[in-house]
Amino acid sequence: MLRDQSFEDLAGRCGEWLRGTGPESDIVISTRIRLARNLADFPFIRRCSDEDRLSIERTVRARMDKIEQLATVRYVDVEELSEVDRQFLVERQLISRELAEADGARAVAVDPGEQFSVMINEEDHLRIQVMHSGLDLDSAWAQINELDDLLETTITYAFHPKYGYLTACPTNVGTGLRVSVMMHLPALVVTQQIDKVFRSLQKISVTVRGLYGEGSQYTGDFYQISNQITLGKTEAELMQQVAEVVPLLIDYERRARQHLVQNTEKDLHDDVSRALGILRTAKKISSEETMHYLSKVRMGVNLGLIEGVEVNILNKLFIHTQPAHLQKLRGRLLGSSDRNIERANYLQQHLTGQGKRESDLN
Repeated sequence: MLRDQSFEDLAGRCGEWLRGTGPESDIVISTRIRLARNLADFPFIRRCSDEDRLSIERTVRARMDKIEQLATVRYVDVEELSEVDRQFLVERQLISRELAEADGARAVAVDPGEQFSVMINEEDHLRIQVMHSGLDLDSAWAQINELDDLLETTITYAFHPKYGYLTACPTNVGTGLRVSVMMHLPALVVTQQIDKVFRSLQKISVTVRGLYGEGSQYTGDFYQISNQITLGKTEAELMQQVAEVVPLLIDYERRARQHLVQNTEKDLHDDVSRALGILRTAKKISSEETMHYLSKVRMGVNLGLIEGVEVNILNKLFIHTQPAHLQKLRGRLLGSSDRNIERANYLQQHLTGQGKRESDLN
């Protein structure tokens, strides 16, 4: 593995999962599959001493170094990172808020294409995740299953013959599998159907989280749909549970968009056009406002109401206008007011034709 603590190369490009090229990508941003695993020879993280955490981190790093297929993976010591760099990795969905805000030895191994990352010393010793663009459950599962098998060739997991993989949280015991699909559902929000849909999901043990997972708020009309409990279910059953729900949500959202176009097309066209106008002309703008208006523009583009703006550029802007990304792109720390100014400049640059060069899509 490669040891590298600098992220300038990441800041200027998008991860594979943000390219907007996967199936159903007008509504489904990405598919994420996560596995929770623990090393058999150590206590769960909440019962670990500082020495235990350090031993776990060193053990995992040494074992991963032995895996030839992971030779190009970037290994990052999260404990040594600045607050901005940790937040940068959270915004990029490569680590969780929990890992960023934790104490003690912790790390992450990141695939060069950002399709997978392995968090070390989060709630569990290992949190393995794979992210693909669009609705891509089968190939995401194939990749994470292969990665899990690779790690298990050198790491002995905590496993019980009856209960399966042992995890810090009882809801993850068994497979340790969390299947999440990030969806963009602005029309269900506008038509005030979103709460009704979410209440129906709770009845079938499917949970809804914000853009950055558990505990995060809903921003930009983005929602993560995932299974709630793994105990007593196989990987195939959990995959099927999400695979059956997501197409229904896609259909609900498409119907809501069609309803808006048929019944309020002029108002809708005006609303999304105004949103684009604000993003193109604002002299300063907050992160929350940016997410709100980008969401409207993204729906407008997908409905054919706005031309000349690429969806992959919009996907990129959702992430690159977040606070840590702006500071990494500018190469310096910025206060809140300065970030609002820089954010407006960045949006204008990418929404007035300057952001469509091939170099911006790397």
